[in-house]
Amino acid sequence: MTEALTTGVHHVGLALPDIDAARDFFCEALGFRLAGGVPSYPAHFVSDGATLLTLWQVEDPATATSFDRRRNVGLHHIALGVADEAHLGMVHARIRDWPGVEIEFGPGPMREGSAVQHLIAAIPGGVRVEFAMPFV
Repeated sequence: MTEALTTGVHHVGLALPDIDAARDFFCEALGFRLAGGVPSYPAHFVSDGATLLTLWQVEDPATATSFDRRRNVGLHHIALGVADEAHLGMVHARIRDWPGVEIEFGPGPMREGSAVQHLIAAIPGGVRVEFAMPFV
């Protein structure tokens, strides 16, 4: 067996039509902290202490094309871990009425008969984010 040459995800970059709305979502709704930014790009960097996200501003939000997960090659969604079912419930309570958020489904079992719970939502700007309990 070949030893892995990588150590996990360093960061994930998301291109968005409004990085301020996305920053506010991650920081205010989910408790991420602002870890920096590049005003000239522009970009915000946010982190929950384990995952770093770069939020990149698209050049022209009015003409930007939304990702279609069934037609485009690219990032289908990002999945963020939650400690347990109680924390998943807290995430759901905080984001379900957040401006620009659309809950796709959940909270509920990842698969029929699974004890692992998750939910998927489109965050402000339309990127799909999954929140999932650890596999047990």
